[in-house]
Amino acid sequence: MTRSWLAAAWLLGFAVQAHSQGRGGPGAGLPPKAAAPIDITGYWVSVVTEDWRFRMVTPKKGDYPSIPLNAEGRRVAQAWDPAKDEAAGEQCKSYGAGNVMRVPERLRISWEDDTTLRVDTDAGTQTRLFHFGGVRAPGGAPTWQGISAAQWELAGARGRGHGGDLKVVTTHMRPGYLQKNGVPYSENAVVTEYFNRTMEDNGDSWLIVTTMVEDPQYLTARFVRSTHFKKLADSSGWRPTECTAR
Repeated sequence: MTRSWLAAAWLLGFAVQAHSQGRGGPGAGLPPKAAAPIDITGYWVSVVTEDWRFRMVTPKKGDYPSIPLNAEGRRVAQAWDPAKDEAAGEQCKSYGAGNVMRVPERLRISWEDDTTLRVDTDAGTQTRLFHFGGVRAPGGAPTWQGISAAQWELAGARGRGHGGDLKVVTTHMRPGYLQKNGVPYSENAVVTEYFNRTMEDNGDSWLIVTTMVEDPQYLTARFVRSTHFKKLADSSGWRPTECTAR
């Protein structure tokens, strides 16, 4: 998979998205902010209900039983050296788009404008921008958060929850880690995410983020994880911190 192929696929995806949203798609005739079938703005906090030992502490080198690494991926993971990452100024490798939603953290989600949804994380002080149709083709050096193409999906399209969900496809990323202990994804990885909000009878609201990573350079199959966030009433507890390599 080459970067030119990814760029072409990225542009085609936006063309299809723009066409469908302009011809009877979700919220036809309205900007994405006004057409949103669900509201995921506000403050959210991670609730770690699975993979505690991989998320709350840094696993030991070689501890990655559920990740479908190929031989090259295992070789890179076994070479993990956090001191080397620190010396190179790459402490944020596990805070890139391929893993940042898995980091224990708080999220602040807001609209930057009518076509751009912004996600800030207090862990690592990262910012993700989800662009709905009409953004430019990838250009410049890859970044930790890459370029994210977003679109709304109405309920029923994938059998998901009330209202609908948000689909985000991210490419043009710097190489990073799927786990803090050096499990790699490459610059050619494609990250596809679905954001779905639930409303519970007791008044709680949850944001469920399903993340799929495809990377033929290091993975033998698509790697899928589901991460849960609980809605917060306000910004209490919001404490931006720097990335750490250990």
